[in-house]
Amino acid sequence: MKSTVSLLLVLAASAFVAPAAQAAGNIECNLRYDMSGWSVFYKTASGTGTITCDNGMTMPVKLKVKGGGLTVGKSKIVDGTGRFSGAYSPNDLFGTYAAVGAHAGVIRSSGAAAMTKGDISLALAGTGKGWDLGIDGTAFTIERR
Repeated sequence: MKSTVSLLLVLAASAFVAPAAQAAGNIECNLRYDMSGWSVFYKTASGTGTITCDNGMTMPVKLKVKGGGLTVGKSKIVDGTGRFSGAYSPNDLFGTYAAVGAHAGVIRSSGAAAMTKGDISLALAGTGKGWDLGIDGTAFTIERR
């Protein structure tokens, strides 16, 4: 009987812990990155960046883009920016985001992309050098460096 009461107390306490974490609210995090890549039907790019959050955490990251579609080009983005929304923890930011986009640019081009991973969204912006043209579906992966 004593163990049953203890188990019920633990279960009752855990019911209040999960909502409390959610009630703490979203964290604000931003990404600064550099990336380069190419595409000929298959699209690939890689780079590095830093995620900075309003809770004081700063994390160096590796970035990878893989995808395909009707696309061709070569590009480089320097000092790109990104803004995350929907995250409760910096660990929520790692993983693969999905995006679909259309793009065109020659020499210096600017672009923006929005992508999602469950409830978390990432909006990217950057100015690049190179040329590109196409429509594609992309997997954008963020890993710890």
